[in-house]
Amino acid sequence: MINLFEDLSWLPKPPENFSQRLSKALNGNDLQDLAKFSLDDNQLNRLYKKINFIKKNKMNLKPLIPIKVGLISNSTSKLIVPALIASALRYGIILEVIEAEYNQVAQEAFSEYSVFKDHKLNAVLLSIDYHGFPILPTPGNKEAANKNVQDCLSYINSVLISLKSKTKSSIIFQNIAPNVEKISGNIEDRLPGTLPWLINRINFELDNLVSEDYLIFDVAGLASNIGQSNWHDPRLWHMAKLPFSEKYIPIYSDYFCRILSAKLGRMRRCIVLDLDNTLWGGVIGDDGIEGIHIGNGNATGESFLHLQKILLQLRERGVILAVSSKNEDFTARLPFKEHPDMLLREEHIAVFQANWADKASNIIAIAKTLSLGLDSIVFLDDNPAERMQVRNELPEVAVPELPTEPALYARTLIAAGYFESIALSSEDLKRADFYQDNAKRVQILNQSSDMESYLNSLDMHMQLTQFDAIGRFRICQLINKSNQFNLTTKRYSEIDIKKFEKDDTFYTRQIRLQDKFGDNGMISVIICEKDTNFWKINTWLMSCRVLGRGVEIAVLDDIILNAKKSGVSTLTGEYIPTPRNVIVKDHYKKLGFTKISANKESEIWTLDIKGYESPNSSITVSTSI
Repeated sequence: MINLFEDLSWLPKPPENFSQRLSKALNGNDLQDLAKFSLDDNQLNRLYKKINFIKKNKMNLKPLIPIKVGLISNSTSKLIVPALIASALRYGIILEVIEAEYNQVAQEAFSEYSVFKDHKLNAVLLSIDYHGFPILPTPGNKEAANKNVQDCLSYINSVLISLKSKTKSSIIFQNIAPNVEKISGNIEDRLPGTLPWLINRINFELDNLVSEDYLIFDVAGLASNIGQSNWHDPRLWHMAKLPFSEKYIPIYSDYFCRILSAKLGRMRRCIVLDLDNTLWGGVIGDDGIEGIHIGNGNATGESFLHLQKILLQLRERGVILAVSSKNEDFTARLPFKEHPDMLLREEHIAVFQANWADKASNIIAIAKTLSLGLDSIVFLDDNPAERMQVRNELPEVAVPELPTEPALYARTLIAAGYFESIALSSEDLKRADFYQDNAKRVQILNQSSDMESYLNSLDMHMQLTQFDAIGRFRICQLINKSNQFNLTTKRYSEIDIKKFEKDDTFYTRQIRLQDKFGDNGMISVIICEKDTNFWKINTWLMSCRVLGRGVEIAVLDDIILNAKKSGVSTLTGEYIPTPRNVIVKDHYKKLGFTKISANKESEIWTLDIKGYESPNSSITVSTSI
């Protein structure tokens, strides 16, 4: 059996010419391409050295996103840092790590002379195993044990608060990998005051500290998946103060980088599914509906059934399901309609494509229909040739290596971490339905004779309200996840959002949209800075799934209406270009703004609103203060 976590086996194996490609790597794209293989610790170190060479020679690192992280540990973190930096490339991040000295947790947290003092950090990783907690086992003494748990929690909470106040960044802190050695055997986990009992209680309580600014790195879960006896290597702890076996440095690094990627809003949102020998056993066109393997009664059928269960669970969490199969459409749909053991039905599939076109072209069409970027898509196919073709032509698409054994398909898909989330909002849970409805809108558009009649047929209703406590989490989520339709990509925490709610010097809007196909949820966020003579648009972002529907015009109408009420006659907006927001490069131009200044960093646009007349005619708008 493959070792998922030791080998990162959902990633393709490094090519034979890896060394040659590494020597020729000259930019960010080259580095990211090399990081997409299942690299061991040695290869990650070589990639790390190449990163340093490219940075030293000031070569082009675009389109990688620079992220700076502080690292505090009670272990020898220097052995891990190169792998962290190299693994981050896999997620489109060029990572800089500022290390504190070994085992200086309290000193860094509480001292005014912290090594982080002069650095603007995006996050701090607090990497502490059980040796770094003030844990004092008292077997059988429940009162002393409970007090020790509270002491440990009080300590870590004060460390978190102090680090947050010093760095103004998110804190990512580890929970504790359980101890392997159970002195009293089976009773050890249940006996108050033992080391395993204390660790379990502390881990349980640590979950209560999680928020937008305090995130848990689930090392306990990772160690459990791997096997605690494999995770812990006493020799390495005693010789080098490494809290886990060095062969797991690649997976540890990958897990941490997933959290960074999720904070940037870069999780995958859609799975494009092959059918034959991927979703069921056999070939529907050859074997017929009675000959395919799916359902209980045999190992193969149960394996595919388990995969479908996992896919449905992902859909319930907002992941969109689509189909791309080389098949006749009627034949491909038969199992979804008629097979009694199929869990997936047509209503679960946002876009269903069965034809004889190549998979890469079909995936592009699916992404267009759903208004998704290719970097939001995972492609699941049992055929190595199809996987290679998509990888080569669409490098933004995630293509997991599937094992030959169908029983491991589901586990491999989940182990890859494509759907890492910081939190799940109510709108996240509805995302699959949002995009499925959007596919219906695209279908109607293709059948319409003109754009005006299409927009009028949607029966759109927009609601605009000020920021409030109810919408706070979703507002914060959109601000920190939206990268494409985002004019400035400025980021704000929930604490910042709360301040905006009560600050009269800012004009804020959370915007929701409904139409005849359903509720689109919150689709746009606006923050304007008020001045006596003009308003400046600080933040304007919008969900890409509502592009081309006149939403931006209706939003501008609202801004102008309220700006006029405050007595100003000018509106200004800023566009800060990034590799991912090119889609809005001409946003202000299309709305009638005039560019008054521009450089590499930003563009400033202005609009005289005295005589402004709205072209909006297709959206019914309601507002509340």
